[in-house]
Amino acid sequence: MRKPDKTLTRHELAIMKIVWRLGTATVRDVYEALRERRRIAYTTVMTVMNILESKGYLKKERAKDARAFRYRPAHPEQAVLTTMISDFVNRVFDGAAQPLLLHLVKGRRLSIKEREELLRLIKEAE
Repeated sequence: MRKPDKTLTRHELAIMKIVWRLGTATVRDVYEALRERRRIAYTTVMTVMNILESKGYLKKERAKDARAFRYRPAHPEQAVLTTMISDFVNRVFDGAAQPLLLHLVKGRRLSIKEREELLRLIKEAE
C-alpha cells in the first residue's frame, strides 16, 4: 500500500471526519450524513471513499452477512490532521509557525479566550 498523500481535498476531509466520528461506516452511512448538510450523489460518495482507500486513508472490509463494505480509518484523526497542518505550514510559511500564529492573531480570528489559551500553552511549553 502506498504512503497516503499528506493533504486531503475538501470533500475527502468531509468524508474522513464522518468516518472518524462513526468509527466504521458504509457508503450509505456517509452519504446520509453528508445529505443532512448538502446535496450530493451516492456515486460521488462511493467514488471518493474508494479514492481514500487507494490513498491509504480508509480500509474496507465486507461485513459478515452483509452486501455492503464497511470502511474504517486507517490512521487516527489527530495523526492525519497533524500531518496536514505540518504540510500547510511548510508549503505556505516555509516551515515557520510564527507567521501563521501572527496571521491568526492579527486577523482577529482568535477570540480573547483563545488568545489567553494560546499564551498559557506557550508559557507551559517554555
